[in-house]
Order: sequence, then C-alpha cells, then structure tokens
Amino acid sequence: MESPVCQDGRTFVEVINEKYSPENFPCRRGLGIGVVVVPTACPQGSPMKDRLNLPCVLVLNGCGITKAGDQSEIAAFCAHVMELDLSHNNFQDWHEVLSLGLFIYSFSVFPENTEMIKDRVMHIVIIAHGSHVAHELRFFFFSPFFVSTQSSRNRKKTCHIDTTSFQIGKIVSNIPNLEFLNLSSNPLAGMTLEPQCAEAFSRVRRLVLNNTQVSWDTVMLLTREIPELEELFLCLNEYSGVRASSVVCPSLRLLHITDNNLLDWGEVRKFGSMFPGLDTLVMANNNLASIQDSKDILQRLFPNLRRINLHNSGLNRWEDIEKLNFFPKLEEVRLQGIPLLQTYTNKERRSLMIAQLPSISLLNGSLVTESEREDAERFFIRYHLHCPEEELPRRYHCLVNKYGKLEPLAEIDLRPRCHAQVEVHCEEKVEQLNIRLDQTVAELKKQLTSVVQLSTNSMRLYYIDRNSAFGPDELKYNTRALHSYNIQDGDEILVVPKTK
Repeated sequence: MESPVCQDGRTFVEVINEKYSPENFPCRRGLGIGVVVVPTACPQGSPMKDRLNLPCVLVLNGCGITKAGDQSEIAAFCAHVMELDLSHNNFQDWHEVLSLGLFIYSFSVFPENTEMIKDRVMHIVIIAHGSHVAHELRFFFFSPFFVSTQSSRNRKKTCHIDTTSFQIGKIVSNIPNLEFLNLSSNPLAGMTLEPQCAEAFSRVRRLVLNNTQVSWDTVMLLTREIPELEELFLCLNEYSGVRASSVVCPSLRLLHITDNNLLDWGEVRKFGSMFPGLDTLVMANNNLASIQDSKDILQRLFPNLRRINLHNSGLNRWEDIEKLNFFPKLEEVRLQGIPLLQTYTNKERRSLMIAQLPSISLLNGSLVTESEREDAERFFIRYHLHCPEEELPRRYHCLVNKYGKLEPLAEIDLRPRCHAQVEVHCEEKVEQLNIRLDQTVAELKKQLTSVVQLSTNSMRLYYIDRNSAFGPDELKYNTRALHSYNIQDGDEILVVPKTK
C-alpha cells in the first residue's frame, strides 16, 4: 500500500522506505543484503523496517518529495549512495520547499573562543512562522547550515536562513559519497542560495539542474563551492545571458546548456574564461547567430575543448564553420539543422563539412575515415570549380595545393532503365507501346489484352532484340521481370495467338 501523501508533501525518508522496503524485493539472495537499521531509543520508533535494499544508485524521480525527513536515518541508510536522482519532485526553491518563510534560529554559544567551538554541540531551537510547535535539533558548529558571526558567553543570536537548500542540503550533507545529483524539473527559481548552504554540495562531481530555472548567480555559487565539479547540466533554464565570474572552475569538463536562449557569441565567450578546462560544450537548440572571435581569442579561451555541439543553432555563414578550426584540440563536431546547410543534399552537407574541418575525427556522431576525407576534399574542389575567384573559400586554395585543380567527373547514369518504347506486333497489327520494365511478364500480358484483344491465357509473347542476330526469345516465365531481358527502345514484342 502506498504511504499517504500529506498536505505538505512527502519526505525523502518516507519515499526510500516505501520504494526499497523488503516487501518489494521478495527474491533477495543471500544474507547481509541491504542496509542494516540500528534500533534507536527514540520513543516514537523509526518508520523504517529492519533492513532496506538500498542500491548505490537511488532513482526517486517524480515521487512528490518536498522535505528531507530525519537526518539520522538518511545518514544511516545512504552512507554508501553515490548517485541520487531527485528530478521531477516538488522542491520549490533552494531555501524552503514548504514555504514556511524565514526561520528564527535562537541559540546560545557557550565557549568564549570560536576555535574551541568546532568540537562542541550547539543546541538550536527552530520556530516556524505561523506554527506553535518548536522543533529541537542538534547541529555541529561546522555544519554548512549553521550561521554565526561571533561567539560570546550566554549571548543570544538570531539568524535568518531560508531552508529548501536546508531541505535539499539535509539530504546531500548526509550522503558522504555522493558524486552525482539530479535535481531536474524541481521549481527552484526565484531564490538565492547562501554560501553556507552551498558547501553541502562540495563532494558532488556531476550536477544536473535542467528545467529548474535556477539563477545564474546560484550556478556560479555552486561552481565556486564544488571544487571537483566535472559535469554540469543547465538545459531548459531560459538563459539569454550569463554573468562572468572572476572565480574560475578549472575542474569542469562538460557543460550541457541546450535549449536556452543564448543568441550572442559574447555570452559563450564567458564560458571559456570561467571553465578553462572545458572539454565538451553542448549548446544545441540555442539560436546562436555567429562565432565572432578571432583565432587568437578562441585558442586562448578554449585551449582544451575537444567536442562541441551546435545542433539547430543559427549559423548561416561558411566563415563560422571555418572558425571551428581555431579551437586547437577540437576532435568532434555536431552541426545539424543549421540554416547554412538547409539547401544542400545530405551528401553535399557531409562532404563540404568534412573538407572544411580537416582536424575533426567525428562529425555528427559518425567516424570520418581517411578515405572519406580524401573523397570529401576532392568533392570540395570540384564543387567550387565554377565559382568566381573572389568567392572561393580559403580552404579551396589549400586543397588545390594538395590535389591540384581537378577536372569534373564524367556523369554516368548506372541506374536501371524504368521504361522502354517498343513495337507490339500481333498478326497484321502494329502498335507503339511504352512499357514498364519493373513489371513481370504476367503483368505485361494484362497490359496487352486491350491492345491485341486477346485474353492472357490466349497469347504467347516473344521478345525480338533488334540488334541481335538470333531469333525471337519467348517470354514464357510469368514471374520474370522484364528488365532481366535487357529490353531497349525500338525492340519488338511479338504476340502470337494460341491455337485451340
């Protein structure tokens, strides 16, 4: 039976208890499978079973989660978890998913010296606006959610902290081995993230924030507080611009920022200064108009870029394609659906792109072989043979130096003929008839019934090759295709009525 969903939503602890309960895994094998729950002295008891079958990859998408739940149980069950998918839940902003507003944290700091506090336990009383219930929690002073500016004996302090990051952070901070976190499609727009809360994400290496409308300032804060962040996904967030940051994130290797509103290369340029180690840049479905930087700037800003995806961008000049050669380590390019290539055939698109990009080894996901590259470069030369000198691309002259000025290829049509104009002879009657060569002998007989006024069972057909010295060849096999007889224009079909 599904656990009831309260008015304020469900907790992370409730969901993992429901999804990974032993009742859902009747075929467990062997002893010691799962995570042991150590019984506590809590008078209310733990809502968990004696054992949960928690894998190291937790997928909890679309579960209606709004709160963390008991931190001690998260820590007990999730210490081994490395990947966590919380997409399509109801975390509404970084600071208070339950819309409780600002919390007043009242606490007393007993030691005089701040340096001595880090090993002491703080007693914090949390009072929610509009609530008559006070919840007592215990935190260590170095918790990322604890805010303090000074210490003094028995002095009361008041801190204002928003708490959806408190809720998300309570989950993340209690999963010490977490490397992958997916928060896609949680409504996180509109609120800023405090640096003290962002520290909870410091162990994450891959972070997915697709369709969250999270602000760019929050993104920059997270990249600053996550020292080993390698992959960042920011799709569908409606970014039309990004704010440059003086603090770089050298560890980032992949930036996935598709389906946004980035139109100006000046915004893309900022990624190079913020993420100098960037290896892969995926920018599909941004209507980027052009690549505006010079060779020196592109080499300086993107020294390690190996892969770029510009699917469905607004590029419409070959000069922009040529500039892709300025990225010093570029190996893979994805460029489909751009205005520049709309008027070309599929073969022309691929050949012209390969010829323009001599250093790439993968184009649109397909390997570029040496033979394909040579064919493409020769095609490029012939394609531009009749262009005016002033319109020839720079790449044309490079390839002419390599292969010479090539002559056009002879046009030879090797496709099978589809029709033939033949003479049909039946006794004294002669008719000119256009016949399909892909049809069978039986189908030709049906076509001739109206010409010679005979039924299909009352006729014999003979093929006469006008250029052959041999006599008529009877078409006796009804299922044989006419093109197999090599019938040509001007040949004859002789119809002979069967004798009774």
